[in-house]
Order: sequence, then C-alpha cells, then structure tokens
Amino acid sequence: MINGDAVSERTAPIGRFDICMSPREAANWNSQRKMILQNQLVVPRMGDVTRFFLLLVWVSTAIAQTTIQFATVSQDIVEKRLGAYVSKNDQREPAVRQIFEDAGCAGERLTEQRVKGLKAPNLICTLPGATEVVIVVGAHFDLVEAGDGVIDNWSGASLLPSLYQGIEGVQRRHTFRFVAFSGEEKGQLGSKAYVRELGNTHEQVIAMVNMDTLGLAEAEVWVNHADSKLVQLMELTAAVVKLPVSGMNVDQVGTTDSEPFREKKIPAITIHSLTSATLPILHSPKDRIAAVRKDEYFRTYRLVLAYLAVLDQKLD
Repeated sequence: MINGDAVSERTAPIGRFDICMSPREAANWNSQRKMILQNQLVVPRMGDVTRFFLLLVWVSTAIAQTTIQFATVSQDIVEKRLGAYVSKNDQREPAVRQIFEDAGCAGERLTEQRVKGLKAPNLICTLPGATEVVIVVGAHFDLVEAGDGVIDNWSGASLLPSLYQGIEGVQRRHTFRFVAFSGEEKGQLGSKAYVRELGNTHEQVIAMVNMDTLGLAEAEVWVNHADSKLVQLMELTAAVVKLPVSGMNVDQVGTTDSEPFREKKIPAITIHSLTSATLPILHSPKDRIAAVRKDEYFRTYRLVLAYLAVLDQKLD
C-alpha cells in the first residue's frame, strides 16, 4: 500500500454504516441476516482441507437455496507460503510464481503481463469458468525495502495461490483471474497496465477483489472505496461462516490496486488489516513476519475464500 500521513478511520460491523438503505430494505436485510445465522452447517475436517457447504444464502428480493462449495488449504500450508517471502524486489515475482506452480496453477493457466517501465511483470493465474465473465482477485508483490515487506504485501500475494487452490475443485460460473501485481509501490503501475489492456472489453470484468496489508488484525474493508453490493455480500459471507470482518476507512493512508479498476467503473473492494496503531509498521523495519498475527491471518484467508465462492454464485 502506498503510504500517506494519517489514518482516517471508522470501525464498525460492515452494513451498519456507509450503506444507504431505506427503512424497509434495512428491515429486510436484518431479517435475512438472522435467518442466515440460523442455517449454517459446519462439516468436520477432511485431511488438509475443510469442506464448507453454505446453505440458504439469500438474495435481494427473493429467497434462493444455494450450495456454496470450496476447499480450505490447511493453516500450515498458508503459513509456509507466508514464510516463503524474499526481501528483494527482483526476487519477488519468481517466488510468487513458484507458489502458484506448487498450488497447481502452471502451464497455460499461468501467464505474464509485461508492465512498461518495470522489469517484473504482472503474474496472472487463470481459472476458467463456464462463462468468460471475469472476477479479478489481486494483490501486489513488490515492496518498500525498508523491511521485509511481509505485511505490505507478501501477506496478500502469497494468499493468491491458496485461494486458487481453494476454489478450483468445483466448476465455477465465472472465470477467475488471480493477479499478482507488480509496481504498486511506484504508483499502481501493474494494476494500471492490467486495466489499460482490458481496453473496450473491461465490461467483462464484473468485480475486483483486492488484498493489501493483511495479518495485523482481523479482516477489514475500505468501505468508502468499495462497491456497496460487494460490501453487502462480504457481510453476508462473514455472517454465514461466522468469521469477523469490520469496516476501516483508510482514505488518507494512500492508495492501492483496486483504484484503477474503480476509475474504470469496475466494482471493487479492498480487504486489509490496518489501524492507527499498526500504521507505523508500513514501509519500516518493523514490517517483518513477526508482526503477523497468524490466527487472524488464517481467518482472513478463510473469509476471502468463502467470499469468492459467494461472489461466483451471486454476481450476474
């Protein structure tokens, strides 16, 4: 994340602020949330993965019974991938590539996109779906070399392969592109290049989910800079899987790779973990693996994984 001078923040359960609803819509939403919480199924662990089936997910004006399936990579594997960080920019892209290949995204599914002015390309892992409508899941891998760049943003980049692995076992409606962006710290060069190359076909991207600076706390959403429907679906997901998420606006901290997508009117959401207390870790020698709260980090992974499965079912 490109850093600024201060945190502008409000923290609250998502959906309790910055979502504009009429009284009737609010009543319907609260009723739906209560019914969702009453219908969660918990399935026992199976080896290295946990299979979750999320039933009775409700949509805006009608009740629809939906089964959401995904497989959770074990916490040991997620932490091993987090620990595979390297502290030099010229070594980051090869390290991300290795994790993608270990997760089974290789060959034609793993491609490079050159970024003008940078040696390191964007790295794109594609999971084909039943349609060519795309959901982009992104995180930058470059760092400010004052520290090890584990929080900002190996924490996001190293999760991309585990997210791919978690949803690839089931045929998806949408095509997913897991993009490890280059050059975020130099002004979102990688994400700007990606959006620019969409050209006239950018309408095929139905959503962009960005991860930047995870593991300092439970999952948080930059609500002021997120699409309202994506925010509502995030709270819906968190309620069903019983995982924490809150809103934390970071308007004055800086910017991130979701912004070029928003500028092109592509719905986007950024998931992070910053607070005013943890802001000094960014771009400093404190940005090391010891700063990661690993249980919170793994819960964030589980939440985002479930969220992607919900988006695949609920976005048109």
